[in-house]
Amino acid sequence: MFNRKKSSEFELPPTQEKFDTLIGGTTVIYGRLELSDSIRIDGKIVGNIETVKGKLVSVAIGRTGEVFGDITAHRVMVSGKVEGNINAAERAEFHKDSEVRGDVTYGIIGVEHGAKLLGLVIQNQVNTSAPPVPSAQAVIKVAQEK
Repeated sequence: MFNRKKSSEFELPPTQEKFDTLIGGTTVIYGRLELSDSIRIDGKIVGNIETVKGKLVSVAIGRTGEVFGDITAHRVMVSGKVEGNINAAERAEFHKDSEVRGDVTYGIIGVEHGAKLLGLVIQNQVNTSAPPVPSAQAVIKVAQEK
């Protein structure tokens, strides 16, 4: 009766990213990471992940990957778990079974069915003539004052 689509039609296409660094599934890192090259995380990071200004760095969190801290990068792809804010200048992707607890700021977003997002989702300012987009904290403060 209904033209039912296969679940693969709702999935994001695989990216052709090249990752210079891989954090293995049995690795746990405590501390801040400052990246100048793309990274895939299948282990656990406790600390913020930041990228060098001017570099187009991608951060991918694999299905077994966990990040407990904020992520700032050009592209962020999540298949695992993130507890912290995500700031993706160009693109943020959330794959099936991913879990994110924190605010997400993005240029372009892709969300598969089954992804769990708990937090504000705000698009980056695209046009310089447009008024600035308030930060997530500013939006929360205004809402609480009303």
